[in-house]
Parts: sequence; structure tokens; C-alpha cells
Amino acid sequence: MKTQYTTLLVLAVGANPVFAEDISHGKKLQQENCMSCHDDGMYTRENRKVTTPDGLQKQVRRCEQTLGLQWFDEDIDAVSDYLNDTFYKFK
Repeated sequence: MKTQYTTLLVLAVGANPVFAEDISHGKKLQQENCMSCHDDGMYTRENRKVTTPDGLQKQVRRCEQTLGLQWFDEDIDAVSDYLNDTFYKFK
């Protein structure tokens, strides 16, 4: 019964635990793989080359391919979501 109540509560307030898990996974991947080339300044500089959510995802995929990481699409999404949520703030 408690599990059902918790699920209903999460649905009622609009929280998305899957998105939170995705963000956490994206952060871990970004910190393990991207920080060797990019510091946080890369994402916050004024003259960013990435200006759209689609552009962000394409750039994450380019970096992933350049490094030969062989991520799944879900990993690309997770890193893109983390970067957007933390730095870019695209709608």
C-alpha cells in the first residue's frame, strides 16, 4: 500500500524520478569522459557554439564518437539532459 501511495504522490506532484536518474547518469558519464577536454567554462562561455537542444545532442554525439566511447542513445540523451539542465537551460 505504501508503494502505491508513493507512486500516486509522485504522479500527483509531477516529479519525474526517471528524469532525475537520467540526469544523475548523464552527470557521471560527463564527469568521467568529458572533463578531460572540457571544463565547466566550455558550457558557460558567452560565445557558445551550441545554441539549441538539437545542437547540444549532436555535439555530445560528435564528442562521443571522437572519443570512441560507443555509448547507447540513452547515454547520449542522459549527457545532453544533464548539460542542458545544469548549464544550457534550453526549453
